[in-house]
Amino acid sequence: MTKRLVDIDDEALRDAQARLGTATIKATVNEALRVAADQHRHAIAAAIDVLAAADLDDRDLAWR
Repeated sequence: MTKRLVDIDDEALRDAQARLGTATIKATVNEALRVAADQHRHAIAAAIDVLAAADLDDRDLAWR
């Protein structure tokens, strides 16, 4: 884990702590990063599922 010096919005931190149920700045930031990463992975998976389920024409027909 790498230490970083960052400015954090106090109001956003309080809101995030309330939403995530965390007690420390470190726990809040780490959990918020995990949540954001999970949401991103789920969004990508959903987009891939939509593409995989798409009824696409045969690629051979595209060249005619």
